[in-house]
Amino acid sequence: MSQKTEKLQKVLAHAGHGSRREIESYIEAGRISVDGKTATLGDRIDVNTNAKIRLDGRILGIKDAQKNPCRVLAYYKPEGELCTRHDPDGRPTVFDRLPRIQGARWIAVGRLDVNTSGLLLFTTDGELANRLMHPSREVEREYAVRIFGEVDDAKRNQLLKGVQLEDGPASFRSLKFKGGEGINQWFNVSLTEGRNREVRRMWEAVGVQVSRLIRVRYGDIDLPKALPRGGWVELNLEKTNYLRALVGLPAETTTKVSVESDKRRIKANQIRRAVKRHSQVGTTASKRNSGRPSSTRQGTGNTQKRRTGK
Repeated sequence: MSQKTEKLQKVLAHAGHGSRREIESYIEAGRISVDGKTATLGDRIDVNTNAKIRLDGRILGIKDAQKNPCRVLAYYKPEGELCTRHDPDGRPTVFDRLPRIQGARWIAVGRLDVNTSGLLLFTTDGELANRLMHPSREVEREYAVRIFGEVDDAKRNQLLKGVQLEDGPASFRSLKFKGGEGINQWFNVSLTEGRNREVRRMWEAVGVQVSRLIRVRYGDIDLPKALPRGGWVELNLEKTNYLRALVGLPAETTTKVSVESDKRRIKANQIRRAVKRHSQVGTTASKRNSGRPSSTRQGTGNTQKRRTGK
């Protein structure tokens, strides 16, 4: 009977131990071993292996993790939080407020700059995270942008046709005026890449400064309207399977989200109280509460009362 083998980083990613990129970096650094032997990139293992796989000496479970359903969170990242698991200087990170889970861990789908707020997805499935982040999938992201500067038709056309950045050309898929007066205006822009500071750099290329940047949509998943900064909501089975189908992964049949709670819209102040209880993990968030920018599509997310994940 033939054994089904997969690349080590793919098996570990699917089991929720990190994205493929993260795990590849662990392998390159010599931090992962299989049955006492240091792993190398390209190693393959039986998906049903009983081998002892360790990261920094800690055994990584595979079988139990693969039995757990894929879970996805929508998180409203505030400005000032870092997209890293641990910061040596003790600054707040996007992982500080997430619910604790057993047998898996949350993996961020991409990153947002420290000064950028808005929708950030997390999943327990590293393969899903890896595929959503991969440029070849061209998953559309939409941002609400407040700019400082004059924007005429020539600049709009330039941003839509493409500007030259130091790491290659870039263009917006869409660019829509959303309001504002004088040289302080709001636009909604969309693109299918996630390069470092790409949206800010594109505006700077036409002589315009970005004063605020909020991600309001990832694919067809909108930033839930009732979700406060620092709040999270777990996506239901339909939305989770939408993301999986988007990148060619099989559908899940089970979910941790109860049907009743998914149908019920929870008042925003209930979530705000939960966010307040956990606000001590980072610096005090800004108290200004300006209007919520929205995506150019209708919202798809329901919100739930914050609770500890299981």
